[in-house]
Amino acid sequence: MPKVTEEYIINKKKMITDAAYELCLQKTVSTVTMQDIIDKTGLSQGGIYRFYKDLDDVLADMIRQMREQMSIKDKIDEILAQKDCLPPADITNLLFEMLAEFMSRELMGIEKIDFELSVLAMNMPKRIDKIMKNLPETGNMEYLTIRTMEYFREQVERGRIHPRVGAEELLAFISSAYDGIQMTCIVNNCYRHERNPLTAFYQPQIQFKTLARTVNYLIGEENEQ
Repeated sequence: MPKVTEEYIINKKKMITDAAYELCLQKTVSTVTMQDIIDKTGLSQGGIYRFYKDLDDVLADMIRQMREQMSIKDKIDEILAQKDCLPPADITNLLFEMLAEFMSRELMGIEKIDFELSVLAMNMPKRIDKIMKNLPETGNMEYLTIRTMEYFREQVERGRIHPRVGAEELLAFISSAYDGIQMTCIVNNCYRHERNPLTAFYQPQIQFKTLARTVNYLIGEENEQ
């Protein structure tokens, strides 16, 4: 049997994870099967298992690639690098404008998959632990939480903001609000077909603008936008 090259292995694995990604967009993550991937790629069962132990191994590699290709970490760093030359309210606005743009662009992509993974975590926590445990990189929201925690604490110490709540409480609120916006926008734009009179307001730009104003209030920055 001829020896395969590293490039061959990389290309085959990407073919498999790309198929898994497309299937996760067409179906819900929890309903994608290994047979779906076999049918999508045209590979044999043995051809798939040559590279991956099981379906969850495929999904783990798919998520790793998603994190690499759709990272907003550099944008978060770029915005926070302006903390000494911009008012705190402007930093808040820039962060949430960036999140709104990302969610709008990826609402039917990574955001949908991320939401469905969170639902899967509630129903099958052991399976999610298996999928996520070996991922080396922190996700976008984990990174945002770490960096903004540092930012808020520094701004408090320097007397630039005077928050009405503690940094941990504020970050917990932002994280919960983000999850709520993600769920609301996805459910109303991806799954529901009936007309909802509030659909026009269930859009990332509108939701994150309101969240930015709320966060600015909580950190003592109440400038009108």
